[in-house]
Amino acid sequence: MTTYAFLLDIGRCIGCQGCVAACKTGNEVPEGRQYIQIVEQTRGTFPNLQGSFQNHRCYHCADAACVTVCPTGALFKEDGLTRLDRTKCSGCTYCVDACPYDVPEMAADGRSSKCDGCAAVVKAGGQPWCVKTCPSHALMYDTRETILAEAHSRANALRMRYPNAQVYGETQAGGLGVVMVLPDDPVTLGLPASPDVPVSLNAWQKVLQPASLGLTGLSIAFTGLAAVIARRNHLQEVRTLEARQKVEQPMPEAQETENQ
Repeated sequence: MTTYAFLLDIGRCIGCQGCVAACKTGNEVPEGRQYIQIVEQTRGTFPNLQGSFQNHRCYHCADAACVTVCPTGALFKEDGLTRLDRTKCSGCTYCVDACPYDVPEMAADGRSSKCDGCAAVVKAGGQPWCVKTCPSHALMYDTRETILAEAHSRANALRMRYPNAQVYGETQAGGLGVVMVLPDDPVTLGLPASPDVPVSLNAWQKVLQPASLGLTGLSIAFTGLAAVIARRNHLQEVRTLEARQKVEQPMPEAQETENQ
């Protein structure tokens, strides 16, 4: 199966906000929400300062914690990216708590909200909105194999200016769907060095989540049983009442004797 990925070259990002605007417009993201946030960063000590931009978005982890904890299947993996079917979201907020990158947010309608890799556009043969509008070619979208090769090539070239330049996302969280070229150490740039899925989340998927679903099914069964018992008791009460009314009604012959 072919897997796809984004290339995000922080060394080329100029912070123009073009990807932010294109993503918001193209995906018709409602007011108050956005899938990409760009933050200017300054590192080093005066006067030896260096600047870059943090391009915060869904990084489409292969071992996606949000997918692991989602009880409804609203979050799922497809083509190497993390998709979101908001119609299936129950609003449990588990994905918000689990993501090591703090990506998913709860929208005003109480459902999860995040980038889905422009799934509809790509399936129609197009390129993701952010990639199409990037003026500095900091963004690319292609097969993950192609993206990794390009990322290493760019990182090697970038080390001429930034000795600590490196590729981030090749192995982190099972391999990210957004492979980054960083001019410095990831922690310095606000990224976790090892954003692995916690053991507790694996336990959730294997034990707690099935148990939770089992309890839900058991609850439904008890609800159905209670309805049957309640209906039976109600019918019994009706029959008892009808029988009592028949006993209490005077016989027709007795009524005629009284009339005479």
